[in-house]
Amino acid sequence: MIPFNKPFYTGKEIEYISQSLDLKKLSGDGDFTKKCSDWIVRNITTKKSLLTPSCTAALEMSAILTDIQPGDEIIMPSYTFVSTALAFSMRGATPVFVDIREDTLNIDETLIEEAISKKTKAIVAVHYAGMPCEMDRILSIANTHNLLVIEDAAHGILSRYKNRQLGSIGDLGCFSFHDTKNIICGEGGAILINNSKFFDRAEIIREKGTNRKQFIDGNVDKYTWVDNGSSFLPGEITAAFLLAQLENAIDITSKRLEIWDQYHHSLDDLENQDFIRRPIVPKDCQHNAHMYYILLKNNKVRSDFIHFMKERGISCVFHYIPLHSSPYGEKLSKIKGSLEITDRISSNLVRLPLWPDLGTDVNLVIEGVHDFFKNK
Repeated sequence: MIPFNKPFYTGKEIEYISQSLDLKKLSGDGDFTKKCSDWIVRNITTKKSLLTPSCTAALEMSAILTDIQPGDEIIMPSYTFVSTALAFSMRGATPVFVDIREDTLNIDETLIEEAISKKTKAIVAVHYAGMPCEMDRILSIANTHNLLVIEDAAHGILSRYKNRQLGSIGDLGCFSFHDTKNIICGEGGAILINNSKFFDRAEIIREKGTNRKQFIDGNVDKYTWVDNGSSFLPGEITAAFLLAQLENAIDITSKRLEIWDQYHHSLDDLENQDFIRRPIVPKDCQHNAHMYYILLKNNKVRSDFIHFMKERGISCVFHYIPLHSSPYGEKLSKIKGSLEITDRISSNLVRLPLWPDLGTDVNLVIEGVHDFFKNK
């Protein structure tokens, strides 16, 4: 069986984990956590980065940090993972869903202003598949209406929009290092703080609402409960694993891009015959090959395709059920305008296997895709 995803190891993970054990500090914010945060600050060009247990935790930190309150509204796409909405709905806010673009499957920036109300507090830009949103327009809208911009860059590490790294463009950015992402540590994430007014409070929120960081730095003689927060620190073993990945992030991304390009070139003929639509890369955008998807004619074709590939020993999978059509999403969210593209894309999209060591198996996947469409 060719699985949809297979975790990639650099070879240094066990060595770094052993070193973390030798240092006899397993709780958060040890040497390896600091090295990971420093790597992100240097390579993503952000002002401050804090590791978190997940991207969900980073989004939850963002909601607390930006003082999201009951009654606030947060504009976002419906075609995203539940955490994008849940982080804000947990604070009492209402997710307001707008449709996505036909080309990138990202939030349609031309629809955002129509969704703004007196209750709107922030825009969440989800960079689907590591493909950048149209950030200049989103930032301009946010500036005009005095809104915050939070980047859900769970898919987006080392992708660029007009030569700016995703996660470093909005007020806050959120990364995921889940097993299915490009750079992994099992479960993990990071919050990137690009707006300096959030620096100090972010440290407090991350430390269960205490001023422990100020105490460690010698700025107060004891630490105590001073604000809202939770336990948003990953352990050192997780950070040790992650450091091995981050140090090889450029090489990992390069390997993924090679496979992505092979898919893209080899499936060109099927797009020309109108069997599929391949991903579209806008001008001035550099993606990180987080995934390779194809769009099929309808849901039946997709179901038949997934079954056909499974019979060939190849695991291909669909993706999100739109949040507006989920039971809890129907209860808590608002919809602005038609979500026709969201509904259609979610029914037609299928993801092909992609990981750095896929190797020559990519040819078997490509062969399977072509064979499915023979005589169609």
